Amino acid sequence: MLLVYGFNPAEAARSFEAALARLEEILGRLERGDVSLDEALELWREGDTLHRRCLELLEAAEGRVEELEAGGADDNGTG
Repeated sequence: MLLVYGFNPAEAARSFEAALARLEEILGRLERGDVSLDEALELWREGDTLHRRCLELLEAAEGRVEELEAGGADDNGTG
């Protein structure tokens, strides 16, 4: 189980949404094909970094959900 201390869901959601929006913008530019090879490579690198960031944020959120579920299971067992 992944334990995430200091996880701020509101901040993560904003960060995730911003990263996802930029990733979609990059994807659109690459799909249109109206960029040079050098620019396409730079966009791909940025997109890869954003993709990894989104995965980190999703994993952190998943860890937080697991923590909350585990806490809820403990509460239900004692009541």
